[in-house]
Amino acid sequence: MPLLIREARGVKLSAPGEAFLHHARAMLQHSQQLQADLQEYGAGLRGHVRVFANTTAVTEFMPDILAAYLTQHPHISVDLQERPNAGIAADIRDGRADLGIVAGEVDTHGLRVLHFSTDRLVLVTPDTARWADMSSVAFADVLHERFVGMHRGSTLQTFLERLSQQLGTTLKLRIQLSSFDSMCRMVAAGVGVAVVPETVAQRYRGLPRVCRVPLTDAWAVRPRYMLVREEQQVSVQLQELMDAIAAYHEHGESNVTQSESGR
Repeated sequence: MPLLIREARGVKLSAPGEAFLHHARAMLQHSQQLQADLQEYGAGLRGHVRVFANTTAVTEFMPDILAAYLTQHPHISVDLQERPNAGIAADIRDGRADLGIVAGEVDTHGLRVLHFSTDRLVLVTPDTARWADMSSVAFADVLHERFVGMHRGSTLQTFLERLSQQLGTTLKLRIQLSSFDSMCRMVAAGVGVAVVPETVAQRYRGLPRVCRVPLTDAWAVRPRYMLVREEQQVSVQLQELMDAIAAYHEHGESNVTQSESGR
């Protein structure tokens, strides 16, 4: 079975050659990661957890959860990486990470899926009369506006750009930033509008110059899931991290509900 095909201008990979190259690269990556992990164990670590998560998880709640988790587990290391929502499930299936955190619809074939919270996306706008009187809005109806966006390649930004293209246009981006809080500050300054998680918008509730407008689109309400391989033997340290994620949102969402009812 030839791996190379000779042509007039040289050689190229055959179909088996392409498959061989794909698996060889994966093996090299795993080998390099194994070497790095073993070096960490030699330095006194007793466990390592690799987590692939979407933008909201990486920027909003995982830092708080991991700060407490790592304090309680001084001999455990965690590798947290931001990845596109659509690719996280495949990464977990292929063994490139121990835990995936996603929002919305993804292909979960061959995975164990644990729902732990619901993520809602809202539009934040400058506090002007035009926006203050608006009870809700569809994403398609604001595509003519100037947008403040997340950095290129982020899960949310990639999703919104793809959605805009499906609606026959492109986002009119004025600036792209690396955090939701920075985006909201730009909105408050009148730079444009932005789509952010509702938990972010709630931090700006009551502050001048920012309005929160619910989106009517069905995709704006996104269940969040933790993903592990179906046949995976979950380690004690991974299970404790998953329990910490679930507990954080259970307590956080109940606090939000009480806060909302108290107004």
